[in-house]
Amino acid sequence: MTTLARGSDTLTRDALTVLQPGFTGTTAPDWLLRRLGEGLASVGLFGRNITSPEQLAALTAQLRTERPDVLVAIDEEGGDVTRLEARSGSSFPGNHALGAVDDVELTRAVARELGRRLADCGVHLNWAPSADVNSNPANPVIGVRSFGADTDLVARHTAAYVTGLQSAGVAACTKHFPGHGDTAVDSHHALPRIDVDADTLDRRDLAPFRAAIEAGTRAVMSAHILVPALDPDRPATLSRPILTGLLRGALGYEGLIVTDGMEMRAISATYGIERGSVLAIAAGADAICVGGGLADDETVRRLRDALVGAVRSGELAEERLADAARRVRELAAWATASAGTATAPDTEVGLRAARRALRVTGGESFTPLTGAPYVAAFTPVANIAVGDETPWGVAADLARLLPGTRTGGFTGEKAGEEALAEAGESRIVAVVRDEHRHPWMAAALDTLLAARPDTVVVEMGVPQAPARGALHLATHGAARVCGQAAAEVVAGAV
Repeated sequence: MTTLARGSDTLTRDALTVLQPGFTGTTAPDWLLRRLGEGLASVGLFGRNITSPEQLAALTAQLRTERPDVLVAIDEEGGDVTRLEARSGSSFPGNHALGAVDDVELTRAVARELGRRLADCGVHLNWAPSADVNSNPANPVIGVRSFGADTDLVARHTAAYVTGLQSAGVAACTKHFPGHGDTAVDSHHALPRIDVDADTLDRRDLAPFRAAIEAGTRAVMSAHILVPALDPDRPATLSRPILTGLLRGALGYEGLIVTDGMEMRAISATYGIERGSVLAIAAGADAICVGGGLADDETVRRLRDALVGAVRSGELAEERLADAARRVRELAAWATASAGTATAPDTEVGLRAARRALRVTGGESFTPLTGAPYVAAFTPVANIAVGDETPWGVAADLARLLPGTRTGGFTGEKAGEEALAEAGESRIVAVVRDEHRHPWMAAALDTLLAARPDTVVVEMGVPQAPARGALHLATHGAARVCGQAAAEVVAGAV
């Protein structure tokens, strides 16, 4: 059994320090404030915690009243994954749109403005950007969250995003190490596996993380994926060869390592969150992210006690836990020192980027719509990272430009027939998201185009399927500004 060199109070504080829990509500509950007083150093925010920038600023101020150096984290990628604007859709296009433009200065400017808005609200750690190379077109969880399928492109934009975000005083957390792009399983639901050799991983997936490290990323988030070429037994989040051997050793990374959400089933359904958290810290992780689905005092207590118990039993080295807590405190100190970093506002940069990302195919004889169309949205099931609450599409912007626009959502085998029936004689604008991944969606477009070849198609996911329709618009993401850019073209407002 390990002989504790320090008191149990210090051990308990270290165990709390490495946790990054979420909570419910738009004000801090009493239990969270109490835990901050006991040693909790980080808090994670989600869409459920945010109603407006003013409310968010008041919430972070409340947290800092209890602990001035608390590290407030958020999962704000822009694009499809937004927490700041979960109810309205993001003012910033996501990574895939930025990769489509391929202007690193634009990517840096978007990240800087996003960081400025976060910092203004008191948030100083962003679980972004995604540095995953979307090498598998069937990937159900990355997709437009990636800058693209080309490694060099992803690497240069990852570095630009990191520098832009951190220039605003917000720490970047580059994810999902060692790369979640070549998966066909969503780790929110099960454990993905990547079966390629180590050379392929090194050449294809690790390059963006090298670029992020060189750019000075303050944090890296691990992936809940099994990569047998690196560790045949444990997923990356729980793997010492991957976190300590590869990330710390071979890549020379010295900053904070954060786990992806431990409540995700890739971990919780195979190891459990308590056991998984102990294994993650032992493997080299420094902070345990939990709270996307588990957000209460009981979860924090269980994880704290699991870490303390593991040290006392000798399963987890006390020095490893202390080292992890030190890195959390160091990042909190950096964030506190960086608060108030001045960057000039650029409130229109997101819309400019979305307009530049738009790709228009066909339409040589297309005349912009003047009458009110019918917008048929073919809606897939949203992955958990995106969430169901964030609106998407072009209907709201078309209704503003073309009053009287009607809309409906459709899914399943009869989606095409149902959309035709609802549209009547109106011109149809069909909105899809990753047509290539959904056979029912492709069939619906077949039905629409056979009956109404003048249909306009707007693809708001990865534009992998062949372009078709009287006019085909690829937005490279479903952010609010991407929908606005597409609607402007359809209505001839550009």
